[in-house]
Amino acid sequence: MRIEFDKMQGAGNDFILIDNRETIVAKADRPRLASTWCRRCFGIGADGVMFIENDQELDFAWDFYNADGSVAEMCGNGARCAARYANRIGMVGETMIFRTIAGPIRARLTDMGAKVQLTDVRIPAGSELVEVDRRKFSVWYLNSGVPHAVVQVEDIEAVDVRGLGRALRNHPHFAPSGTNVNFFRPDAGNSLTIRTYERGVEDETLACGTGSVATSIVAGISLGLSSPVLVHTRGGGDLVIHFTRVGDTAQAVFLEGGAETVFTGSFEF
Repeated sequence: MRIEFDKMQGAGNDFILIDNRETIVAKADRPRLASTWCRRCFGIGADGVMFIENDQELDFAWDFYNADGSVAEMCGNGARCAARYANRIGMVGETMIFRTIAGPIRARLTDMGAKVQLTDVRIPAGSELVEVDRRKFSVWYLNSGVPHAVVQVEDIEAVDVRGLGRALRNHPHFAPSGTNVNFFRPDAGNSLTIRTYERGVEDETLACGTGSVATSIVAGISLGLSSPVLVHTRGGGDLVIHFTRVGDTAQAVFLEGGAETVFTGSFEF
């Protein structure tokens, strides 16, 4: 059996998307296949795989897997790609709502690519000190669909994203599930530059949508940045984050950015 797929990217975060409305890939096979397909140089290569499926109540549902085969609750850059893909295969128009583990996600296609509304984010009371290799780091921890640790740094180019990111991702403070880790530098105006170590990919990625949302909220709290926040990613693409603070919650959280098809193809299953 040949399976067709789209390879898409949002700000450098890349994904394999498969139309699974006819259940051509059984759920039990998906973790193993995702880890095989995502392996760079030996597979298609991607940060994750999305199986787009029918939903009885919403426009569609996704079943999302990280590059290591683990289940992903949510992915902001992936959500924009999913919106574009669902439109391309004729499931939806320019506006839609689809099901994720993190909850229903509303999306709208834009000239920039797509704009998605994420779930409300609870704002922590403050940062916490976390020790790694006898060094203490001031870390904010919040969930923007998936868990994120956020650390402000002076030199965004010099930070050891892979080493320090892995240490914080697996730190007992964030057990048992671990966390994604974002390092950021504030820039002029309402903007910042970000680098992210992603759980499930287990490495630095070129962008992370939910990480950009979490970091923008932290920058708003700690540095006074106001919505919308412009986020410069490692992949060179920019993301625009909108949110409104209501007490200890960030509401009306929107992530806007590019979502484009890199290529289409098929493989033997």
